[in-house]
Amino acid sequence: MKLTAQIKKGEKYYVARCPELGVTTQGKTEEDAKRNLKEAVELHLEAMVNYMIEHGKVRIERGKIIEA
Repeated sequence: MKLTAQIKKGEKYYVARCPELGVTTQGKTEEDAKRNLKEAVELHLEAMVNYMIEHGKVRIERGKIIEA
C-alpha cells in the first residue's frame, strides 16, 4: 500500500495529512508534523485492524491475517 504525506505551512503550525486514510495532524516544525503524521497513521491502521478482528472481519492464525 502506498500512502501520501502532504505537509503544508499553516498560520502557526505545519499541517500534515494522509489523504488516503483521512488522517490529519500538525506540528510546530515540518519535522514535528511529519513525525506526528507517522504516529497518527500507525495508530489509525492499528485501530482499523483491531476493529476488523473484533467484528469478525478477519482472524489471525500463526501470525498471519486470514479473511473471515
